[in-house]
Amino acid sequence: MPLDLRRIRADTPGAAATAFFDSAGSSLPPTPVLDTVIDHLRREAEVGGYRAAAERAGDLAAVKAAIGALIGAPDESIALSDSATRSWSDVFYAVPVRPGDRIAVTGVDYATNAIAALQRARAAGAEVIALPTDADGRTDLERLDEVLDERVALVSLVHVPTNSGLVEPVRAIADRAHAVGATVVLDACQSVGQVRVDVAELGVDALSATGRKWLRGPRGTGFLYVRPGLLEALEPRSLDLHSAAWTATDDYEIAGDARRFETWEADVAARLGLGTAVSYLLDLGPDDVFAEIARRAADIRTRLAKLPGVRVRDPKRGQVGGIVSFTVDEASAATGTAHGASAATGTTHNLAPADVRTALAARGVTVGASGRSSTLRDMSARGLDAVVRVSAHCFVSDDDVDRLLDGVARLGGQA
Repeated sequence: MPLDLRRIRADTPGAAATAFFDSAGSSLPPTPVLDTVIDHLRREAEVGGYRAAAERAGDLAAVKAAIGALIGAPDESIALSDSATRSWSDVFYAVPVRPGDRIAVTGVDYATNAIAALQRARAAGAEVIALPTDADGRTDLERLDEVLDERVALVSLVHVPTNSGLVEPVRAIADRAHAVGATVVLDACQSVGQVRVDVAELGVDALSATGRKWLRGPRGTGFLYVRPGLLEALEPRSLDLHSAAWTATDDYEIAGDARRFETWEADVAARLGLGTAVSYLLDLGPDDVFAEIARRAADIRTRLAKLPGVRVRDPKRGQVGGIVSFTVDEASAATGTAHGASAATGTTHNLAPADVRTALAARGVTVGASGRSSTLRDMSARGLDAVVRVSAHCFVSDDDVDRLLDGVARLGGQA
């Protein structure tokens, strides 16, 4: 069923203020999410945080049920947290790594994950290795046997990177990793909410995600899924009276479900808002939302590629998602003097993506920019310092896209 764009935009106050293309950064929450958070904060001000939370115990439990319905997971396998980073780190550091082990990472690894892998390897006497990649930066399945062997204890995958529309073939990698006895942890912070994510289909052992991006939830929210059969083998590096019970003066018992990865203190209003955001997506119909995001991204890529001076930096083959990345060359002969160049010389300069973002913002268009340090391995391999990042959610209109394309064309001196 086609999405009701009028209803979705009416539910998204921010969509009237800007042509918004940064859902890969921090999206615009719908009004029901805003109302949920504010209403609970007001209730906390009336009766205190403890009583307010107790009143919403059922709704808090429903947050996990909604997430479970979205990703195909049982409630007890889901832990709520304050970010995708927290969720990912908690499970990554809980997987045993011993001297001589290897930690395998992808070519599109995030900086935070890469740093954690290096830290764990140094502390454990292990080694970090990179999975082979193809020309597009995607993991090369035909060459996996070059690096995957019984020494690999942990494989850290990224479903969708922060700097392009690439989508990794997760299931194929996970199957090969499991064949050599490795545990597979998937960072899905850029995929949950924009493409279909089903933990059984992906075949991963753990998955982390955030609320603020494609799910359109509040900042400071995230969740972790851990495969039920793996849970009992993992002890988090830190525990409290929520994740474990103090059973004797010299003993404790860890929670038998994913609560072992939670802490007692939490932003209850934000977690309720996350539940509302996931329920809002479920109500719209996830497959319809994913299809609209993919349609918008494909249209934007096609139209950007036709603009002189604009180079789309997304993969040419395989599945691509809702992130569109590109760079812009500045034709100074058309636009006048810029970056110290004379218009008379006709020289061409590459516009810094951060400058593109700022210039588009002045035209009422919000985009993102991704720098080399965020995905160092991938960007270095492709010879890029930064890219402009466009991510259109289902509330984006045709007029918004036209404003984006017109703004980019003008920056390139083509309008």
